[in-house]
Amino acid sequence: MTRDDTTYPPRLLTVRQVLHHLQIGRSTLHALTCTGELPCVRIGRAVRYDPADVQRYVERCKGRTR
Repeated sequence: MTRDDTTYPPRLLTVRQVLHHLQIGRSTLHALTCTGELPCVRIGRAVRYDPADVQRYVERCKGRTR
């Protein structure tokens, strides 16, 4: 039996994967999650991130200056 990728939801990312992808520190990711800027999914004690949410966050940050 083969898996049809169109029927499965995208794989959720771990904290470590998001940290690596965004090149940010754990405290920054924690702050983004707590403020709701980057939503997370909690499964028991595990925290995961939807890749689409991470991409939307990156898109919102483009062109933003301090």
